[in-house]
Amino acid sequence: MRILYVFLARLLAPLAFALVLWRGLKDRAYWERLGERFGFGDVRIAEPSLWVHAVSVGEVQASAALVRALRARYPRIPLVLTTVTPTGAAQAKSLFGDTVYHSYAPYDLPGSVRRFFDRIRPRLAIILETELWPTLFHECGKRNVPLVLASARISPRSVSRYRLLVGLFSQALSHGIVIAAQSESDAERFRSIGANPARTYVTGNIKFDFVIPPPLDAEGRGLRAQYAGTRPVWIAGSTHPGEEDIVLDAHARVLASVPDALLILVPRHPNRFEEAASNLKRRGLSFARRSRDRSTGATMQVLLVDTLGELMTFYAASDVAFVGGSLVAVGGHNLLEPAALGLPILTGPNTYNAEGIARLLLEVGAARTVRNAEDLAASVAVLLRDPEARRRAGEQGRATVEANRGALEKLLALVGPLVG
Repeated sequence: MRILYVFLARLLAPLAFALVLWRGLKDRAYWERLGERFGFGDVRIAEPSLWVHAVSVGEVQASAALVRALRARYPRIPLVLTTVTPTGAAQAKSLFGDTVYHSYAPYDLPGSVRRFFDRIRPRLAIILETELWPTLFHECGKRNVPLVLASARISPRSVSRYRLLVGLFSQALSHGIVIAAQSESDAERFRSIGANPARTYVTGNIKFDFVIPPPLDAEGRGLRAQYAGTRPVWIAGSTHPGEEDIVLDAHARVLASVPDALLILVPRHPNRFEEAASNLKRRGLSFARRSRDRSTGATMQVLLVDTLGELMTFYAASDVAFVGGSLVAVGGHNLLEPAALGLPILTGPNTYNAEGIARLLLEVGAARTVRNAEDLAASVAVLLRDPEARRRAGEQGRATVEANRGALEKLLALVGPLVG
C-alpha cells in the first residue's frame, strides 16, 4: 500500500505545484521560496530542533501560546515553525518575528521529506489539529523522532477515510505517535483506527489558551474612535467569495433599521482585497479602505480592512461579530477570539472545522446561527439595538473560554519527557 501511495503522491505533486504557481498569479507570495515545497531551503539547523507545524493563519494563531511556552522552557533549542500557506507564514512573522525559524512544509514525497528532515533536524515534531502525512509520519518513525498530534480531532464522517490511510503508518500510530485529543470522543475515534490507548490522551483544545495582548482593548477603542465614533458597529471577519454577497445584502437590510450602522468587512485572504473593493463599488456602497483612509466619515457605510494581522483589534472595536467561512462550505473560522473579547457572535451553519467550540458557544447563548442574509440582518439589527442582550451573550462567551483553558499545560506535560 505504501508503494501505491508514493506512486500516487508523485503523480499528484506536479498538480499541487501547478496550483501554487496559479495562485501566485493573484498573490505573488505563493512564488516565494518554492524550493521549500520540495525540501530545499535556506533554513538549516545546526543542532536538533523542536518542530511545530501549523497549516495556515488559524492554526498559527492557535500555536502562539504553545510556541511561546516552548521558547521559554527550552530557550537553547532552536524552534522551527512550518506552514502551508503564505498567509500562515505572514502570521508567523507577525507573531514571532525572528525568534523562530519558518519554513514551508514539504510535499509528502520521500525525497522532499528526507531533505526537509536533513535541514531542520527535528528532535520532536508537534502537528496541530490532525493532518495525515503518511510519508512524513513514516520518516519520523525511521529517524526515531517523537511525533505529537496536538489538539487532535477526527470528525465522525472522517473516520472511514482515516481507516483507508492508516495502513501507511500503522506501526507508528500504534507505537510511536502520541495523540493529545481535543475530547474523549476524538480519543475514542483515534483508538478505533489503531492508536495505542497507552499513548492516547485527552488534553483539550489549546485554542482556548490563547492570550489577548494587554494593549488590545485600548487599540480597539482607538480604532473605533478613528473610524466609527459613536456609531453602532458590526464586523464580518474572515469572509469568503459568495459569503461577502450575503453579508453585504444583510448590511443593506441593517441600514434600513439602523441607518448609522457601520460594517467592518475583513476578507480572509489578502489576494481578494481588490475583489472585495470591486464588489463594494458595484453595489454603490460608500466605503473606506484601511490601507488608505484614516477615517470613514459619517456617511461611510463600510470599512474594508485590506491589511494583515488586525482582525483581533477590529473585533475589539466592534459591537457584534459575524465569523466567516460559515455561510459557505469552508467550515468556519475562529469563534474564540470574539468570544474572549466579550462580543455576541453570529455564525453560519457550516462550523465543522471546530464543531465542539461552536456547540459550546451556541449552547450557552454566546453565539447564534444564521442561515442567510435575512437571518443575519435581523440578528445584527436586534443586537445593535439591545446593549443588554449584547452584554449577556458576551459574558457567556468570555466565561466559556475561561472554563475551557488548561489544554496547554496538559500538552506541555506530555511533551516534556519527549524533549529529554
